[in-house]
Amino acid sequence: MGIYDSVAERLSFVKKLTPAELKKLGSARLSDVVLGEVGRARVRVAELEKRYPNAPPKELAQRLIDDKKNLASMAGGISGVFGLVALPADMLFMTYLQLVLLTDVATLYKANLKTERARGEMLDLFGYANGLGPLHRAGPKVLGKLASMLLEKGGLHTFGRAMPLVAAPITAYFNNQHIQMVGEQAVRFYEGFDKAHAKAKAQRQKASGS
Repeated sequence: MGIYDSVAERLSFVKKLTPAELKKLGSARLSDVVLGEVGRARVRVAELEKRYPNAPPKELAQRLIDDKKNLASMAGGISGVFGLVALPADMLFMTYLQLVLLTDVATLYKANLKTERARGEMLDLFGYANGLGPLHRAGPKVLGKLASMLLEKGGLHTFGRAMPLVAAPITAYFNNQHIQMVGEQAVRFYEGFDKAHAKAKAQRQKASGS
């Protein structure tokens, strides 16, 4: 069952690489992307918790990160072959994949992304992880614009254009490493969130019992 679910999920992500789906993604608002992923994130997290009932949140988070790294490597290999022409598509997909990962990690740590505040914190986390600064208020509202900002900031497209076949494994490697970095930052952030939540809960229980 677990293998089938993984394959089905990968196929659904591959479909996002079609021109029509990428165009749809590019015009999607960030909050809508996050809200659209919340339900699927809950299913993914519940499946992980069921499969690894004794695993701590950090271990489960790394499993979520590893899953996205596989998808990032796949996308990097595809875009590397096509060079500069496909790089904006790769960047758009990677931006989307990061948001999915952050949604998964936030859901794992019980953040309520249905609230504007929690979504804002998550988008700010995305901005800081990518060197863009906070996105909640002043940042781009649409996924395509955000991907364009990351593309302008990156500058790896020159090598991809000059040597696309050589760049394929390199693009895949950098995608993989970047997803790991973003995931680790998310875990550090939500580990603190989780501890603060547990402390507040303990204080409420103590107050109600006194």
